[in-house]
Amino acid sequence: MKNEKKALAFGLGAVLLWSTVATAFKITLDYFSPLQMLTAASLVSVLALLTIATVQGKLHQLMPTFKRKPLYYLCLGAINPFIYYLVLFQAYHLLPASQAQPINYSWAITLTLMAALFLGQKIRPQDWVACFLGYSGVVVIATKGNVLEMSFDSPLGVGLALLSTLLWASYWILNAKNDADSVISVLLSFSLSLPLSLTLCLLTGGFPNIPWQGWAAVSYVGLFEMGITFVLWINALKYTENTARISNLVFISPFISLLLLATIIGETIHPSTLIGLVLIIAGLVIQQLKLARKAAAAKS
Repeated sequence: MKNEKKALAFGLGAVLLWSTVATAFKITLDYFSPLQMLTAASLVSVLALLTIATVQGKLHQLMPTFKRKPLYYLCLGAINPFIYYLVLFQAYHLLPASQAQPINYSWAITLTLMAALFLGQKIRPQDWVACFLGYSGVVVIATKGNVLEMSFDSPLGVGLALLSTLLWASYWILNAKNDADSVISVLLSFSLSLPLSLTLCLLTGGFPNIPWQGWAAVSYVGLFEMGITFVLWINALKYTENTARISNLVFISPFISLLLLATIIGETIHPSTLIGLVLIIAGLVIQQLKLARKAAAAKS
């Protein structure tokens, strides 16, 4: 049954939690390497998703779902979380979070281009405008406003942040025709990825002398970036009759995130970051408006 109050509550909960993860990433990276962080957070996420699947009575679907498409789920797990989060965490390690987070936020625009390339979807004029605005915003953020000089504090960090958008978009393109339960699909991806990250982590030194603060921080990342928040968002979309309205909630996330970065860890927010973020958001809004018009036309 549709319930807009529940949808709004779940949606706001997810967005507010997502707003905290950039700060949590930077705090966690003070204690862990990107690989250690990926491994520990993935383990926490698997435990959280196992608990959710058990409570929802879905755990019996796990093995039958995997047996239907074993190579498919192995591929999903390799992309996300293994490669995606390893790249993303390294980008956060090299860049200020106020740069890495908005650049990664442009993944939805990357998805438009990749959907046209791999799924044969048509790119309309609005999509080109959105792409121009979004990637202009990325350049403004990455160069701190020195667009003509094209000077980057960390070219590798910017490259990794952009690569993360390609990986995340690729993951969703592969998911486009996945008819399995969403919680089970994500649980499979994380469960199949965990042995890869754990083996590599143990071969490169394991987890020597990590204080409890580090474990608390990485547990937060595993729960609220990779685990529980995903389920909140699924429920928000399930209960609403207006997907576009709930989806628009995500636009407040990066601004709250910048505020938290400034107040909690004292990161300086460069004015160009706000300008670039507004450009990215403008591009995403243009895409949303196009989708809203299509939905309205379909109902008439």
